Amino acid sequence: MVASLSGTLALAVGLAVLLLPLMASELSRPRDAMWGAVVLLLGLTLVTSADRLTGSPMLAVLCGGLLIGRLGLEVLQLRWRALTPEEQQRLLSIERWQTSLSELLVTVARGIAAVSAAAGTVLAALKRGGGKASSGKRWVRTETTAEPVPAKPEATSPEPTRVVHSFAEIDQLLQAAGSQAG
Repeated sequence: MVASLSGTLALAVGLAVLLLPLMASELSRPRDAMWGAVVLLLGLTLVTSADRLTGSPMLAVLCGGLLIGRLGLEVLQLRWRALTPEEQQRLLSIERWQTSLSELLVTVARGIAAVSAAAGTVLAALKRGGGKASSGKRWVRTETTAEPVPAKPEATSPEPTRVVHSFAEIDQLLQAAGSQAG
């Protein structure tokens, strides 16, 4: 019971430390996310292993939790004293917290929208087999059994279009074009 309660408290504190840069950027520091993740891991461990923690291990966990709490309180007091009086006053105002909360809600909504869009894309790719999207058209090439019909010369091109059937014919055309140019 005590492990579950302390684990739930650790989960709440870890989440608060992770959200600190979004809610109170004046009090946050660059490595707070790492420490918030460590406290979340501690809380998750305590909640999932609550039935195994009895006796002296539970006493050790409680003492460790009290030490971590005391250290966290000292750090928070030091950060509070480092603020200017104007920053302290602004941090205590209701309007600032309403603004921070609305920004947090907008951020969460955007995150949910991005995750749902990505999930929709992944589901669509899985439904079609993960390959390229096919348009349903089939490309069919007609086979010519008779001699090709010569194309009518256009007004802009002086020579009719010629159909070539082998590489030897291509070589002949290139040699003829080279001799006409030279």
